[in-house]
Amino acid sequence: MIRPMALEWEQIIVDSADPVALGRWWAEALGWVVVDESEEIIEIRPEPDKMPGLLFVPVPEGKTSKNRLHPDFRPNDQQAEVARLLSLGARRADTVQDKQHWVTLLDPEGNEFCVLSERKS
Repeated sequence: MIRPMALEWEQIIVDSADPVALGRWWAEALGWVVVDESEEIIEIRPEPDKMPGLLFVPVPEGKTSKNRLHPDFRPNDQQAEVARLLSLGARRADTVQDKQHWVTLLDPEGNEFCVLSERKS
């Protein structure tokens, strides 16, 4: 019998032109804490000992197309959260469609993420 390996999800790596600035933006947007930082990288987590986290690393090339993976967030109040994220420096994506239940935003480097509407009972 083959036993599955025990895997613990530690982090997602985010390629970035300015990892420290982008990591600090996401820390503020999510209310997370910085757990490691140097001149070139920054790691943030929900709490110092809670995973998974996000590790922002430098890459020389810029973003050229839509992300293949993006996070979705479900706040208590979609409209208020979208306004808050926009005030932090997020931008609206140009992918608005009629009757969708999410708002697609872009972080300061153009990475997509969605803010979902409240769950229906």
